[in-house]
Amino acid sequence: MSNDNLELEIEVNIRFSDTDAMGVVWHGNYLRLLEDGREAFGKHFGMDYLDVHKNGFFTPIVKSELEHKSPIYYGEKARVITRFIPSKAAKMVFEYEVFNANTGQLSATGKTIQVFLHAESRTLELNTPEFFEIWKKSVLEKVG
Repeated sequence: MSNDNLELEIEVNIRFSDTDAMGVVWHGNYLRLLEDGREAFGKHFGMDYLDVHKNGFFTPIVKSELEHKSPIYYGEKARVITRFIPSKAAKMVFEYEVFNANTGQLSATGKTIQVFLHAESRTLELNTPEFFEIWKKSVLEKVG
């Protein structure tokens, strides 16, 4: 982990419902794996979905990127690395690596971008909310 980035690694069991007729993780379910990683990251570093909501915001995804590299099969485990990429703009950027934990092979890479939306008015916040700036400064100082 570099001084500017925070990251968290989790393992996720691949369920039957995650797979397609060939027994491999269906391509659309990789977005769920990214969300699992993002949710665990938020809980671990003290900025989960409920914290954002308590501060009056939602953080919808406005962009997602995903590249598939190799399969993960039913009954195996996925290892998801979620990395927070600091930005000066009013957004949250995460990059991901998903590995087949059984084989060690890189299965997918991804990126998501989220913006801040006022929960009550559903309007876009153009400036980084103060609570998020305080959080960024706090956690980046701890790893720096």
